[in-house]
Amino acid sequence: MPNPNTSEDPVADPAALLRGMVRIRRIEEELADLYRDEQEMRTPVHFSVGQEAAAVGVCAALREDDLVYTGHRSHAAYLAKGGDLTGMVAELYGKETGCSGGRGGSVHLTDRAVGFAGSAAILGEMISVATGAAWALAKQGSSQVVATFFGDGASEEGVFHESLNFAAVQRIPVVFVCENNSYSISSPLSARQPANSATTGITERARAYGIAAERVDGNDVSLVHEAMLRATAHCRAGQGPYLLELDTYRWREHVGPGFDTGIDRPESEVEGWLERCPVRRSTAALRADVPDIEEQVASWDQEFRDETRLAVTAAKAAPFPGADRLTDGAYGRPVDAS
Repeated sequence: MPNPNTSEDPVADPAALLRGMVRIRRIEEELADLYRDEQEMRTPVHFSVGQEAAAVGVCAALREDDLVYTGHRSHAAYLAKGGDLTGMVAELYGKETGCSGGRGGSVHLTDRAVGFAGSAAILGEMISVATGAAWALAKQGSSQVVATFFGDGASEEGVFHESLNFAAVQRIPVVFVCENNSYSISSPLSARQPANSATTGITERARAYGIAAERVDGNDVSLVHEAMLRATAHCRAGQGPYLLELDTYRWREHVGPGFDTGIDRPESEVEGWLERCPVRRSTAALRADVPDIEEQVASWDQEFRDETRLAVTAAKAAPFPGADRLTDGAYGRPVDAS
């Protein structure tokens, strides 16, 4: 982990970025299969399979004391920021050892020890929360940066515009990270936003508020990482907020473990994005400098398969929260209250 007292942002090794993506891919694929086959995880799940480069590239540029907030598609950013896998899996099973005490499920993850401040299911909610948190840190004289992940659908919420405007006026050190996968559930971007994206797109909306913004290939982890380093440097220099629009694509359905190819999305479109797999692209980019990279990827894949299965075993053995602790964390009562 980077030293939280340093003023410099960490620059990740390309192989480390690939390893991070392989880990998220394997964990989510394993959990998706278990979710489908066993029916023991009774929480809605929003997988990020296919979008790993966004979370890994962004979080690798953050310091340990920087904060991350996300919306409902939270697993990848949680893991990329260093969130505890055992706690995440236990949360999906609703167990007391879960990172939110078994009370929040997949869409309410938190691990404050590594700066993953939280996630929530209300569309766009954490955009404003992250903006407020970053404002508070700036008022305290901190050099910390806050990043908030959200989808293209959330950019159509009023809170997106309110937060960008406020962040611009107050020069708040927050990075707005839009994972643009072109769909809000099953509605394509073309059905929801004006056709002239050159003037009305998400990046252009941010610039209209005077915010530095750039659009990046969200399936190229190195480009994402470099863009996030520019964004954090901008924020730490006191130059205000930054927006990154990352073009990417989820492989699985909006919510759940299945695939919606040919149902909500054209098969040819899905196939085209599968060819742009961030893991395969990163592997190919490293082949010249790391001849045995495929063997390393296969080894990592098995390592993370085993890691996931250990976390699942621990989650299944853990107890459910007792009825006597039902109000822990509510009405001002701390979670660890007896």
